[in-house]
Amino acid sequence: MFNDNQIAILNQELDGNRVKTREKGNINLSYLEGFDVIETANKIFGYGNWSYSITKLEQVSQEQNQNQNFVVCYKAIVNVIVHDTGHLKQIYREDVGTGTGIAKTLADAHEGASKEAVTDSLKRALRTLGNQFGLSLYDKTKNHQSANNNRHYTQHQNQPMQNNTPQDYSQLTNLGLTVMQQGQNLIVMGENIFEKKNTIKAHGFRWDGASKTWYKPLAQQAA
Repeated sequence: MFNDNQIAILNQELDGNRVKTREKGNINLSYLEGFDVIETANKIFGYGNWSYSITKLEQVSQEQNQNQNFVVCYKAIVNVIVHDTGHLKQIYREDVGTGTGIAKTLADAHEGASKEAVTDSLKRALRTLGNQFGLSLYDKTKNHQSANNNRHYTQHQNQPMQNNTPQDYSQLTNLGLTVMQQGQNLIVMGENIFEKKNTIKAHGFRWDGASKTWYKPLAQQAA
């Protein structure tokens, strides 16, 4: 499927200078930027040898926060196809991503959330092709260092919780809420979320004003 040069590049360690970090809640998230993974795919596979399509894009929630900003969340599923140089063989990758848009106008919030969801889904689909697309960022046993500042990076995740979680969140689910895993935290998303804050608090979640999310560290989920 891949030629020797492509395989050699795919097997290389991820350059720490490409890794970016941002704070969300009480954790640091490590990630690759959307333009970076697209540029990497173009370099490794060739401009005409890969593509992606949006399989699903749907709104998950919409509300207004205490600052009267609109907070919108979208979920996207993106399918990636990669061809060999002769277009005789191809592989497919598909994954789900989420995005949140916060803006003064509803249109801007929808735009930001939908774009972020598609980008997140694309990055998650491409990561299955190896470290050049950030796969190693999901490995808790590795420290990812930048050659410039010697910073350590942590795992980045954003995926729905599985049904085998130690704590029962069925009460939240029955209220139309969704519990998601994001990095080292669990977060709660859904419509009219502030009207349900007492139930959310009862499950151990706390409000983070900076990220405008209800969160709880993963270490507490068995409590």
